[in-house]
Amino acid sequence: MRWRAAVLIVAIGLDLALGELPNRWHPVAWLGRGIAASDKRLRGLPPAVAGTLLAAIFPIGAGILGWLASHGLRGRAPGVHVLGEAILLKQTFAARALFEHATAVQDRLESDDLEGTRAATGMMVSRNTSGLDEQALASAAIESLSENASDSVVAPLSWYVVGGLPAAAAYRAINTLDAMVGYRERGWVGTPSARLDDAASYIPARLTAGLYALAGGGRPVIAGAQADHGATPSPNSGWPMAAAAHSLGVRLEKAGYHVLNEGGTLPGPGHIAAAERLTWRALAIGAVAAVAAALCVPDGNSA
Repeated sequence: MRWRAAVLIVAIGLDLALGELPNRWHPVAWLGRGIAASDKRLRGLPPAVAGTLLAAIFPIGAGILGWLASHGLRGRAPGVHVLGEAILLKQTFAARALFEHATAVQDRLESDDLEGTRAATGMMVSRNTSGLDEQALASAAIESLSENASDSVVAPLSWYVVGGLPAAAAYRAINTLDAMVGYRERGWVGTPSARLDDAASYIPARLTAGLYALAGGGRPVIAGAQADHGATPSPNSGWPMAAAAHSLGVRLEKAGYHVLNEGGTLPGPGHIAAAERLTWRALAIGAVAAVAAALCVPDGNSA
């Protein structure tokens, strides 16, 4: 078996079994703190310069660290190499945590705990949840689940298949930068990071929509995603969200921003559970495809 296929299998197993490290030990949390500190230090520079530096330093730095780590493991025993790289790869994606957050929203909705639901939903989305009703909260949870199926799972694993640990680490840095500074309000400070994330997530977002179609709904889901994805300001997030909406037959709405599958049923806690089952199937198909692809990609190290 080729190294990358073995590493993928072990990394996915680690995620499902153990979930996330505490923030104080998590490399992505360290990355976030580094971005925040650098953002403050660069604020005296012209916005375009600061934004370009942020968008260059962190992905390049993450890619170099990924290469050094992967290269250093290659001289180790096969089991050590696979396990070590799998542990590092695991830090670039998060499937189990995604479902845990969605389940927390569902549980609180089912318990008629509106304030608890708003708090749980706030852990998944950046929008203000304080005034959202049950349907809007369920919609937000399903949107976040489907969007992050791409950003937090499909994209990093796809980049790993293509470019190994350096590519997966660089993607995680790009996506984290976009989440932290890639807002329109940040102007040119955030624009380079946002555009870089658009490019890095372009294919994975569409792959995720395809996985949702395979997991439930087939061609009508792809047609619905093609029709609705442009409703979102992002060139990518609309694809998996619209595909999920059409697969589930629900209307997903962020008031004042977008409506996906306008004629669908208003979502509730049962639809969150259905979205979780759908996403599990989609990601399972994606994981099998990633391992199969990794078996076909020369990585210079066959076991």
